[in-house]
Amino acid sequence: MPHFICRLATEDGRVFSQPFFASSYKECKKRFEEQGFCVLSVKRDWKRIKIPVVPLEKRIKDKDFILFNQELVALIKAGYPIVKSLDIIISRMKNPYLKEMLMTVESNVRGGKALSEAFSPYEKDLSTVYIASLMAGERSGNLADTISRYIEYARVISRTRTRIRTALTYPSLLLVFSFLLVLLLINFVFPRFSDFYADFEAQLPGISRALMSLSLAVRDNMPVLLAIIGLFVLLYVSMKRKERTSIWVDRMKLKIPLGRIIWLESAVSLFCRTLSLLLSGGITLLSSIGVATKAVPNRFLFQKMMTLPDSIKNGESLSEGLKKTEFFPPLALDMIRIGETSANLEGILTEVADVYDEGVQSKIDKIVSLIEPVVIIFMGLIVAVMLFSVYFPIFNIIRITR
Repeated sequence: MPHFICRLATEDGRVFSQPFFASSYKECKKRFEEQGFCVLSVKRDWKRIKIPVVPLEKRIKDKDFILFNQELVALIKAGYPIVKSLDIIISRMKNPYLKEMLMTVESNVRGGKALSEAFSPYEKDLSTVYIASLMAGERSGNLADTISRYIEYARVISRTRTRIRTALTYPSLLLVFSFLLVLLLINFVFPRFSDFYADFEAQLPGISRALMSLSLAVRDNMPVLLAIIGLFVLLYVSMKRKERTSIWVDRMKLKIPLGRIIWLESAVSLFCRTLSLLLSGGITLLSSIGVATKAVPNRFLFQKMMTLPDSIKNGESLSEGLKKTEFFPPLALDMIRIGETSANLEGILTEVADVYDEGVQSKIDKIVSLIEPVVIIFMGLIVAVMLFSVYFPIFNIIRITR
């Protein structure tokens, strides 16, 4: 949606300009006329055109969406109707993508749609869990409490993602800078030494000759190498969009020795936490399972859980159906079975999610603590071998010259 500058006049003759975010000139004029203003002019604000810098950046951030829901809950509990609450929040919203979404949602709610129905077109940008939570709140007549439970759920998920991202940042930076250092040596330093040794007609060791040949080949064919790398990246992105490729990639992730247990326990935690949220909102077990399975990020594991609703329909318990997926740990199955027999399935599911969240975080911390020294030692050895292969012939030249 574009930004506009609207020149308005009040009944007492005061004239002022007001920036507004809307889909068209007509919408701007209609909105301010409904508020009792005389619209003198509407112009496009070209200064506020936002050019995306990071194309892969998430447009609606978790913290912005959580803050929106917090404000919405506060306004609903204060007695404001949904449309008025959305109007108030939209007027203060800074994220342009979320503001555009909320304006469309507000327009649909004003037209008679339910809030869950108005948010449904944005299911991919938000989550199926959020739409289901809104639907449960509308059915139970307690929308504010249902959204509050979703806020707690979203906070836990966002906190876990942030901790994982933060833990992996330092090792990733080490790898990137080490790669750049090696690339710098191969592309700029080694070719100069190659010319230097050629002038002396020195006999180089085998490792030195190999590195010099590699550096010259990389320098001479750099455009071709960059084109090949770019082609592979484009091919990977295009293939990843296909369902079969996504399932195959996620299946390969589960074969990584250190990563397998993290992916499995993360899937268990997300499924249990989502199912607990939906059940506490009053949604039936069968309907909740269909939504909760979509919260599992690994497509291969999600495919193995697609038979779960049929198992429940056939009269099996949740623990029995999960056992057939062949990846739920025995501890999780036992706890869920206890929750079923004690009529406290929602609470037990939350406890299962907490247990495996802590386990995932602990394992990630251990892996990161091992990765850091391994990366430093490995890259140090590589750089040491490269420098030795370059400077060792110099010592030979000096010794022969003397």
